[in-house]
Amino acid sequence: MNPIYMDYAATTPTDQRVVEAMMPYFGEIYGNPSSLHGFGQEARAAMEEARAKIAAFLGAKPAEIVFTSGGTESDNFAIKGVAWANRKKGDHVITSAIEHHAVLETCRFLEKEGFRVTYLPVDEDGLVDPADVVKAITDRTILISIMHANNEIGTIQPIAEIGRIAKEKGICFHTDAVQTFGHLPFTVDELNIDLLSASAHKLYGPKGMGLLYIRKGTRITPLVHGGDQESGRRASTQNVPGIVGFGKAVELAAATLQEEVVRLTSLRDRFIQGIFERIDGIRLNGHPARRLPNNINLSVESIEGEGMILSLDMMGIACSTGSACSSSSLEPSHVLLAIGLPHELSHGSLRFSLGMYTKEGDIDAVLEALPQVVGRLRAMSPLYAGKK
Repeated sequence: MNPIYMDYAATTPTDQRVVEAMMPYFGEIYGNPSSLHGFGQEARAAMEEARAKIAAFLGAKPAEIVFTSGGTESDNFAIKGVAWANRKKGDHVITSAIEHHAVLETCRFLEKEGFRVTYLPVDEDGLVDPADVVKAITDRTILISIMHANNEIGTIQPIAEIGRIAKEKGICFHTDAVQTFGHLPFTVDELNIDLLSASAHKLYGPKGMGLLYIRKGTRITPLVHGGDQESGRRASTQNVPGIVGFGKAVELAAATLQEEVVRLTSLRDRFIQGIFERIDGIRLNGHPARRLPNNINLSVESIEGEGMILSLDMMGIACSTGSACSSSSLEPSHVLLAIGLPHELSHGSLRFSLGMYTKEGDIDAVLEALPQVVGRLRAMSPLYAGKK
């Protein structure tokens, strides 16, 4: 069997067209974009062209795009930056219980600094109820941060409605869009967003490259201090090759976005239907319809996710047990616990995420392999023997 990669939510391969766009900026065009001479201005022109492409894709202004090292830095920048800039106004932040660790750990850091954080619950499908957002708001609330779609279970949140609530209350609204940027069609105005985090390596761009959209007029304190790069909002010489690659990745994503949503949704649904026909004692995690086109998160009764991952890997199939940032942890997923799964079922979870190179034959191969793996592991499981 040829190797099959189904972990696109963790990272994507860098598109060769992106690599080709980046290559000149490693050697031929190497100037510092802050330099006034021709070498520097040539690099700056390429950087600003990429910024303009990304801004247009989001329905934003180029000056509202700040380049960072990735989604984690962008989340930290948005949450800490708004909290610090608005501390005299208030000290309360609202987020959800199923956010990425980059948001949750940043909020926990703020709690140690004297801020108060409300962690909203989700329903069994992983959805935040906008009514709960309204109830949580106080006269000291300065920021609401709710992810666009969950990285583990794929549930897409009612961001436009939550953003409208924040806008009406005059509260800054941030969304972690790392899993949706370049994969779902939307603009910042449609979703009522003030701040948005995104990462290039989730859409076939280079690793170590991200952005934070900051709506004009948003009060925010820089996270990284030094020079006046990025209009004084993020010090450090810009990663020109990475920025050019990010711009190219967005350009390519925009060209095929609608078609890819339809294609991946079809493959996803084929996978889900096929696996329920072949294996009993499984559960689909996340909303059945309001979910990412490429996401399948399953819990399998009576066996550990790690055993399934390793067995599939030996067969040349790559998937994961959840977030790539926490896959080495032996603790059950905080997302699965938040939607009400018991510990034992949370431990038996698998996340398959599809992408550009996923074909129907890959789906069929995994539908043949996974029942074999589950059958073999269940035959050795005392937990499953007790259920027969």
